[in-house]
Amino acid sequence: MIGRLRGTLLEKQPPWLVVDVGGIGYELEASMNTLLALPGLGETVQLYTHLSVREDAHLLYGFFREPERALFRALIRVNGVGPKLALAILSGMEQDQFIRCVMDDDAKALTRLPGVGKKTAERLIVEMRDRFPHWSAEQLSGLEATQHAAVPARSSDPLADAEAALVSLGYKPTEASRMLSGLEARQSTEALIKAALARKLAG
Repeated sequence: MIGRLRGTLLEKQPPWLVVDVGGIGYELEASMNTLLALPGLGETVQLYTHLSVREDAHLLYGFFREPERALFRALIRVNGVGPKLALAILSGMEQDQFIRCVMDDDAKALTRLPGVGKKTAERLIVEMRDRFPHWSAEQLSGLEATQHAAVPARSSDPLADAEAALVSLGYKPTEASRMLSGLEARQSTEALIKAALARKLAG
């Protein structure tokens, strides 16, 4: 099991990134919260990781802080929620907002996330509610701390990259385009994605 990586950030194309560790490039998929917290390309980065082993692939997921990985692991234990959907949930909604939705039985807000229908939202609420009281205040504050860092733009076409990232999270191309419509194209890819997701959740 690969639990943590420390190396040089080589590539960042949401939701993917590559970290060089001793000459080996590890490709990881990460949430938007983690991508926003990362330093610039060429900088040293440390990520907590989760390895998902399938018959056709070994997939590595990266998290800037351990509490985010803990929430990811809690999500994939919910019946019907796999790593892809868990990452979409972490990317589409701030962690503290997700916790409030669960504790307040707000299934309607959860259904705005890609891949989350009414039954899945209800299942998330039922199965996740009992887990949050056991989380320490330090863990929850660590989750929130990933939400406020900024990353400089590195792409020649942030708008196109943002649309591709939204599609990879589970949104349909037409929906992703609509979510980005009217946003300032000179923003970074990460900023565009966050703005589009916020717009989606606002309804």
